[in-house]
Amino acid sequence: MNLTLLRAFHQVGQEGSFTRAAIASGVSQSTLSAHVRALEAAYSVNLFDRRYRGVTLTPIGQNLLSITTRLFAAEDEAAALLGRARNLTHGHLRVAADSANHVMPLLVQLKADHPGLTFSLTVGNSADVLQQILDYKADVGVMAKSTSDPRIHSLPLRVDKLVLFVPKTHDWGHRNQVLLEEINGRALVIRERGSITREVFEAALSEKGIRPGSVIEVQTREAVQEAVLAGFGIGIVFESEVRNQGELHTLKVDNVPLSVEEYVVCLEERRRVPLVFRFLDIAEKLATPLTARSFA
Repeated sequence: MNLTLLRAFHQVGQEGSFTRAAIASGVSQSTLSAHVRALEAAYSVNLFDRRYRGVTLTPIGQNLLSITTRLFAAEDEAAALLGRARNLTHGHLRVAADSANHVMPLLVQLKADHPGLTFSLTVGNSADVLQQILDYKADVGVMAKSTSDPRIHSLPLRVDKLVLFVPKTHDWGHRNQVLLEEINGRALVIRERGSITREVFEAALSEKGIRPGSVIEVQTREAVQEAVLAGFGIGIVFESEVRNQGELHTLKVDNVPLSVEEYVVCLEERRRVPLVFRFLDIAEKLATPLTARSFA
């Protein structure tokens, strides 16, 4: 098996375009094209459907990309173990999180300890974070959802709470707390399904038999805030995400514990990769005392 040909296929498969793959890899487009065609010819298969504006993977191409993703992830791990990344003087960490607020202190500490490192951060809901870890698209994740998947190693990080927020002109704008029952019949603005914010809050409503009025579903926390300001309903957010919101007023729910535990996660098979291990080490040291555990 020619790894050069496989790598050319992998780069094009990830980018969805020979042009973008050439730019990302620093290899000419003609060279990439020749390598992919050589691989297809060697096994008498079509790995891509070639179109005017790009390429799409055929079914066998999709299966092969899944294999090469694992293959080159393993190669990266070997390089990290044997090369300069072992001393964390260089390296790039891909991070997925369900909230920038929860992960930023860890990245600040990592950058302070190892200035030569770089990182990328993708923010989505907890389901998105877990899937990125499983798909090898992120090295580590921070999410508010526990998992029993044996492929995943997790470390409790902190406990956060859900709070409500309304415009300051709202009839609750002068209050500091409300009872959950007061949500009954009220319009809500809430994150999409798959969000732990929504999951926890809807479970609490269901347990008490509370039925809100209309429910507006939006994709991002910023959109929740804008919809609340526009008067579409009451918003729900993590307490740690509350900032000086100007026109918004935050309230606690007095009679229901809406606590959520945040976890740092990675693939079990990658937890000893130096950069991942260092991130876990920082997470353990910064974890709140009630949730800190050893991950050795």
